[in-house]
Amino acid sequence: MVVVAILAAGKGTRMKSNLPKVLHSLGGRSLVERVLNSVETIQPERRIIIVGYQGEEVKSAMQSIPNLEFVEQTVQMGTGHAIQQLLPHLQGYTGDLLVLNGDVPLLRPETMQNLLKIHQDNQNAATILTANLPEPKGYGRVFCNGDNVVEQIVEDKDCNTAQKQNCRINAGIYCFRWQDLAKVLPHLQTNNAQKEYYLTDAVTQVTPVMAVDTEDYQEILGINDRLQLAGAYEILQRRIKENWMAAGVTIIDPSSVTIDETVVLQPDVIIEPQTHLRGNTVIQTGCRIGPGSLIENSEIGENTTIQFSVITDSTVKSGVRIGPYAHLRGHAQVGEGCRIGNFVELKNTTLGSKTNVAHLSYLGDATTGTKVNIGAGTITANYDGFKKHQTIIGDRTGTGSNSVLVAPITLGNDVYIAAGSTVAENIPDDCLVVARAHPVIKPGWVTKKRESQQD
Repeated sequence: MVVVAILAAGKGTRMKSNLPKVLHSLGGRSLVERVLNSVETIQPERRIIIVGYQGEEVKSAMQSIPNLEFVEQTVQMGTGHAIQQLLPHLQGYTGDLLVLNGDVPLLRPETMQNLLKIHQDNQNAATILTANLPEPKGYGRVFCNGDNVVEQIVEDKDCNTAQKQNCRINAGIYCFRWQDLAKVLPHLQTNNAQKEYYLTDAVTQVTPVMAVDTEDYQEILGINDRLQLAGAYEILQRRIKENWMAAGVTIIDPSSVTIDETVVLQPDVIIEPQTHLRGNTVIQTGCRIGPGSLIENSEIGENTTIQFSVITDSTVKSGVRIGPYAHLRGHAQVGEGCRIGNFVELKNTTLGSKTNVAHLSYLGDATTGTKVNIGAGTITANYDGFKKHQTIIGDRTGTGSNSVLVAPITLGNDVYIAAGSTVAENIPDDCLVVARAHPVIKPGWVTKKRESQQD
C-alpha cells in the first residue's frame, strides 16, 4: 500500500505572481498536476495535497481531478512540519508514504516506480531519491556505503574540502515506512537558522535508509522563479519532441517549435518551423502543419495542410487545405476536402465537404451544405447588437464577391448570389439573387461641382 503526499503549501515569492507557484503552467499542465502524473503508474491508495498559501485557489484549480484529498498547513514551518499534519489523517496506516514536492515537475513515472520498488524490496525504513549533479554547490551531499545505504547527509556549508567532491545530492523526494516515520515526526526539532522542522532530520532518525540515483539529474530540478520555469520548459520540450520524432513525426526545426505534452500526433505528420501545438490537440497522419501556425484544442484530419494560420477549439476533417492567414475559432467544423484560403475567418461555423472559402471572407454562426463556393469578401452579418443569428446555406450554392448575408437567413440548394449583393430574406432552391441598388448616374456633375467651387 502506498499513500502519496505532495507538498504544495509554500508562497513561491520568487515567482513574483498572485498565482500559487504550484499552479503555474508547464507544457499544458500545472506544476502540481505534473507531479501527480509522475505517480499514476504506482496507483497509490490515497493522494494527499498539503496546501497552505492560497490553499482554496489550489483546491479549486484541481477540483476536476477525482479522489484527491487536501490537508491544510496553516503556518508554513518547514517540510517536516508539513508532514506532521498527516498524523491525524494516517492513524492506523501500515503502508508506505511517498513524499514529493509540488514544484518539481520533471519526474518520470519510471523513476518513481524504481524508487518505490527498491524501497519495498529492501524493506527500508526510508529511501531517498538522489542525483549526481555536475555542479552540486549549494546542495546537501549524501554519503553512502557500497550498498547505497545512507551513512551521512551533510549540508553544503558544513562540507569539508574532500566532502565537497561528492556530487550526490538529496533531491528532496522520499519514500518512508509510515509507522517508522510516525514515531519520529513528533520529536523533530527546530535547531536550525530557519527555525523550521526539516524532513531530512527524520531521515537520520530511522534505519535502514537507502539512496536511489536518478539516471537524469534534470528530473529533480525544482521551480523557484520564472527563469527556472523557462529552463524546465526547455527540458520538457526536448523530451516531447524527441519522443515524437522517434515515433515517426518530422519536425523540421525543433528549436522553433513548441508542443504541449497533451498533444497527440500520428506518424508521417510534418511540423514546419515556428509552429505551436497546444492543449488537447490531435493531428492525424499525413498532415503538414505550418510554417507559422498555432493549433489549440483542435482535431485535424489526415492529409490536411495548414499554413500560417490559427485554429482553436475546432475540428477539421481529412484532405483540407487551410491558409495562409486563416483563423478558425469557436468550434468551427470543416468537412472533408474543403479549402479555407487566405484571410478567412470561421467562427462557430460548419462547412460541408468540398466547400471553398477561398479568401477575404467571414462566416460566423453559419452552416453550409456540400460543394458550396463562398466568393471573396462574403460576410455573414450574424450579430444585431444583442443576439447572434444563424445563416444556413444549401448544397452547391455560391456567393459572388462582396456579398453580405444578413442573418437569420436560409439560402436553398443551387442558389447563386450575384456579386455585391446584400441579402436579408430567405431564398428558395435554384435561384439567382441580384440585390444591388440601381445606380444613379448624373452626366456632367463633376464639372458643375468644380465650377461652383471656383465662384
